[in-house]
Amino acid sequence: MASFHLPHLLLFLCICPFTSNANLQKINSILKSSLIQEPTTASHTHFNDTPPTTFFEVTKPIRVPKTQPCEHLVLQHDFGYTYGKPPVLAHYTPPSNCPSQHFSKIVLEWNATCKGRQFDRIFGVWLGGVELLRSCTAEPIATGIVWSVKKDITRYSSLLVKDEIQTLAVYLGNLVDSTYTGIYHVNITVYFYPSEEKSNSYPLYNVGNSEIGDGYDSKADLIIPISRNLPLNDGLWFEIKNENDSKMKEFKIPRNVYRAVLEVYVSFHQNDEFWYGNLPNEYIDANHLDGTPGNGPFREVVVNLDGEVVGAIWPFTVVYTGGVNPLLWRPISGIGSFDLPSYDIEITPFLGTMLDDKTHEISFSVTNALNVWYIDANLHLWLDHKSMKTEGKTLSHKSMPPVVSLESDFHGLDGTFLTNVSRFICSSGWVKSSYGNVTTHFSQNFDYVNSMVMGNDGNLQIIDQVIHFNDWVYSKMPYSNAHSMKSFKKFHLYLNTNYLDQGNDTSLSVSNITLGFNEKKHAGGAPTSGISSLTNLQNGQGVMVVKNNLVISGIGRTQQAYKFDDDDFCYSRIVSSSNYTVLYDKVGTMCNKRMQSRLNFGLSRL
Repeated sequence: MASFHLPHLLLFLCICPFTSNANLQKINSILKSSLIQEPTTASHTHFNDTPPTTFFEVTKPIRVPKTQPCEHLVLQHDFGYTYGKPPVLAHYTPPSNCPSQHFSKIVLEWNATCKGRQFDRIFGVWLGGVELLRSCTAEPIATGIVWSVKKDITRYSSLLVKDEIQTLAVYLGNLVDSTYTGIYHVNITVYFYPSEEKSNSYPLYNVGNSEIGDGYDSKADLIIPISRNLPLNDGLWFEIKNENDSKMKEFKIPRNVYRAVLEVYVSFHQNDEFWYGNLPNEYIDANHLDGTPGNGPFREVVVNLDGEVVGAIWPFTVVYTGGVNPLLWRPISGIGSFDLPSYDIEITPFLGTMLDDKTHEISFSVTNALNVWYIDANLHLWLDHKSMKTEGKTLSHKSMPPVVSLESDFHGLDGTFLTNVSRFICSSGWVKSSYGNVTTHFSQNFDYVNSMVMGNDGNLQIIDQVIHFNDWVYSKMPYSNAHSMKSFKKFHLYLNTNYLDQGNDTSLSVSNITLGFNEKKHAGGAPTSGISSLTNLQNGQGVMVVKNNLVISGIGRTQQAYKFDDDDFCYSRIVSSSNYTVLYDKVGTMCNKRMQSRLNFGLSRL
């Protein structure tokens, strides 16, 4: 067995005893009620002399033009006593030092440092109520950490260059006291990259002058926030607290819209942070596990427009930086933890009902939800500037409830559970514009399987879950090629956690995890024709030694293989770490057989 006497040893002092026999929730209970401290043998002088550790999430670099960007610092703030308080606000205007107003790329960069002890904290960045970034903080250490998040926010161009004062809001709820001492020192900068050359066809961005033909390559002309209004405490997201809870927002759109896409942000917390490991209620009731999160392992976010289901989201299982075993995510963070994914729902087929100059409602609910889910959305709208009014009609719409199958076999605390769910949603409609009728079809196809094993008197939990989340948008316009976008997504989670009694009031908490995020996209119709592929696989192995409810030592090892390619860009990275130390890190940008062979070798090693 590996030695646990490590240079960067962490000590966890458990304040509360375990409260549940369900293993994943047991581990979560000790981690969420623990303080994190450095070895007592280290001196303050050593801490002060040690440079901060850089944490990172593996992802592809953002491709930017060769032009010199305009750098715009929009917020600098220290987040300390902010939990349950209003978001930090700042006035935002576009950069005044940019010679160009035509930007082909806009990038947000979050830079943060922290030193001491602190939990992982969810945070969000909004501009004019439109969410630009949702993320999780890294968990600090006494010698300090630093991390950054770069996100392509070009799709929000119309908002970012609006020539008026807007409100930037950032919520990072944090507590500082004698135990939890970490303060997050944050800089947020936006980089505006001028276009390398002007193009008369298919502009990447053109304020107030978009054309119908650009709608599937250009950015939206208008973005309406579907979020809570200021002033308030906490974030601008809606809180979904149970399966019967629903939150809604009224909105009204201009009368000359020809395309509409709803971008939805989702994150899950507290009793549903590990929803994929929640057990059926019959198991919890039979074993008298009061206080153990239940409702089974299936969740879906349901989006309604004026009371009718228009789309759903079966989310990727993001593991935050304090989840399962925090040592797994130091310095390599979990997939999606620093830049949580958002999900697009094409609602263009329903424009016919919204182009009446009246108020409408978008609402959210979560199937089987427990407290709490944070959800909001951005409504992206494309305008026909050659027409004062467009009109449309929904041609067809089908949304049946999910088809659910549950097989359960347990005796006492041990047993097996198999959950299968499928769903299909589709819609079509037309919009009459100055360019003629635009007919749009949208469909979503979902398949879900979760296999769960409970053993070792409920101390062993094995979860094997796969989600297939596919969607397709097809649009046909007169006198032009049809545009289509197909996305095939596979989310895989394997988690094996065990709590092993070693005698003498000592136990081992053992965790093995596999996270996979795969997506293939196919875009048809000029100028966006192309195929892209993303494979992102992460494995982790962690052990914590627990004595008298005190985690006295631990180790976490993580390996990751990332590969992205499209018609003109390739990027791969294979990296592994063990307790703060990067053991192997190889980056490739060449699309050739040698690099593919190297990546396959890296995947086989995982």
